[in-house]
Amino acid sequence: MTNDTRTDRPDRQPEALRHFLRSRRARLSPDDVGLIAAGRRHTPGLRREEVAVLAGVSASWYTWLEQGRDIRVSEGVLDAVSGALQLDETERAHLYRLSGTNPPQPAPAAVSDDHDRLRMAVDAWSPAPAFVVDRYWSAVAANHSAETVLGVRLHGFNYLFTFFADAACRSRYRDWDDIAVRLVGQFREQAARFPRDPRFERMAKHLGTCSPRFAQLWAQHEIHNHAVSSVEIVGAAGADTVRYEQMTLALLERCDLRLMLYLPSRPAAEQPRPATHQLAG
Repeated sequence: MTNDTRTDRPDRQPEALRHFLRSRRARLSPDDVGLIAAGRRHTPGLRREEVAVLAGVSASWYTWLEQGRDIRVSEGVLDAVSGALQLDETERAHLYRLSGTNPPQPAPAAVSDDHDRLRMAVDAWSPAPAFVVDRYWSAVAANHSAETVLGVRLHGFNYLFTFFADAACRSRYRDWDDIAVRLVGQFREQAARFPRDPRFERMAKHLGTCSPRFAQLWAQHEIHNHAVSSVEIVGAAGADTVRYEQMTLALLERCDLRLMLYLPSRPAAEQPRPATHQLAG
């Protein structure tokens, strides 16, 4: 494991840190962490003092952390807070970044960002859809199936804006809202990687204006990583529906290209028994 060495080194983000930690506290109850609830609670979730006890830090220090004060934060303490709040690996890395600390990460694999090579890669995935988006979710490569089945275009096409603002896109995905939750979580995790890039904030505001559902999900501060998920694509005629396993992969950490691959799921009768291959993102 090595610390991140990008020029976009994270800065402390007090408001986002405060919002994130409060939302993580709110989703846990004393029973979830083995504590006995004492006294009347006016708000849901754990109290700051309870998180401090679980993390092995003083209540004052944890309060300062949640308030985003300029205090010294070690990796060990951040890991202790992550454990107390039961954060997964993606949320833990997000906490590191919001605290102005580089999260431990494996060294990224060297992948060429040459567009011709990307085009060859997605074409090789045919006949299933495949496309590549940049850090702002604009398409930079797509095969023919992605264009015809998913409506991806290479010029003036942004996957996030199309997904949330285009009614045709909403009708294309049978499980649109489930995908929306994952996309917003991935976009928020992505934005934290580039805290000095103001375009992410502008995009979030614009998306929130275009889509009330995006605004609602953005306010929840959920975080998702690159994952495998099951999606259903409605055919152009609206009659046939194809279930795909969608895989989202980060190609190169520094520019964070994302490779979106779709693989048709086998019919239920062909699935191995008793195991299931439907994975949730």
